[in-house]
Amino acid sequence: MARIVVVGSINMDLVTTVGRRPAAGETVSGDGFALVPGGKGSNQAIAARRAGAEVEFVGAVGSDVFADALRKVLREDGVGVARLREVDGPCGIATIVVDAGGENTIIVVAGANGRMTELSTADLETVAGADVLLCQLEIPVPTVLAAARHARANGTVVLLNPSPVRDLPDDVWAEVDIAVVNEGEAARLESALRDVPHVVTTLGGAGASYRGPGGLALAHPGFPVRVVDTTGAGDTFTGALAAHWHEGPAAALAWACAAGALATTKLGASASVPAAAEVEAVLAAAGAR
Repeated sequence: MARIVVVGSINMDLVTTVGRRPAAGETVSGDGFALVPGGKGSNQAIAARRAGAEVEFVGAVGSDVFADALRKVLREDGVGVARLREVDGPCGIATIVVDAGGENTIIVVAGANGRMTELSTADLETVAGADVLLCQLEIPVPTVLAAARHARANGTVVLLNPSPVRDLPDDVWAEVDIAVVNEGEAARLESALRDVPHVVTTLGGAGASYRGPGGLALAHPGFPVRVVDTTGAGDTFTGALAAHWHEGPAAALAWACAAGALATTKLGASASVPAAAEVEAVLAAAGAR
């Protein structure tokens, strides 16, 4: 069982479903609404846990009405929350609009995530004790850098999902062992990714590709599914990849592609993350297990 620590964000997602997303200045009628715990860090932590890893979460919730629900969703999945702190003010939130084709538009407000400006000694000890550190960019970049430096100094593999995409200082990239990006992020970050030893690029319904040391290249096709909502599918992919990285890039890629595809078949982010048995069944049916 891989030991993973996620240093990242946790949000309450406000999800509205519509026939089509509105144009600028337009009002449309919605079909439904749900409050779904999310945030890239939390989603990836739950995905890694359901994929079979032992997971600890380092992050922050606010002091508002969403805090207890956000803690609960992690605990219920067996994610360790001893390093989940509470700060004054609102939790992070994301407003998500999902159309009939399963495509989404997302607005994120950092809230408590934006106040993750330092890591305690206990936080850093948790990072040092893990096999993989998993980070994203919904918390301050200096915090990501501090976690990555400590991980690298203690032999913990650093996996970065650089999303929401932005230009990062060279000293961040210098600490990254594995980067997981989508096609748009890969194009935006092309020059920065050249020196990252392992780069995994998600390709939507077409699966994913891998580029490793010495020119090693792998690809795995997508799994055909009926898409309901793509929210969180990339996070599910990333968490599953981290959980199975110790099996090698090929096995991790297959598992991640299957998990990410299944995540699009249900509404919501954390709620759509498949159980390990579901992924195993898909892989077995495809002859990948």
